[in-house]
Amino acid sequence: MLSHQEIYEVLVRLIGSFNKKGIAVTPDTSFANDLEFDSLTVMDLVAAIEDEFDITLPLNMLPDLETVGHVASAVEKILKDRANG
Repeated sequence: MLSHQEIYEVLVRLIGSFNKKGIAVTPDTSFANDLEFDSLTVMDLVAAIEDEFDITLPLNMLPDLETVGHVASAVEKILKDRANG
């Protein structure tokens, strides 16, 4: 089971390929305001996250995932829920 920090580090790596402006990524980095990701970029990132962690991020959850930290917590919860059956 990956720790929250390990999940965060993987997310930072994944975001790197989409982060054309070279913005420093922190847990509080906003996808819309800081990184200025449009909806297509967000969906491409979601696909990359799902592939990397072998999970599905529910579409109804996406509007609540505004920062990198939010996504790390969501991925951690999904992985824990799956591990606990």
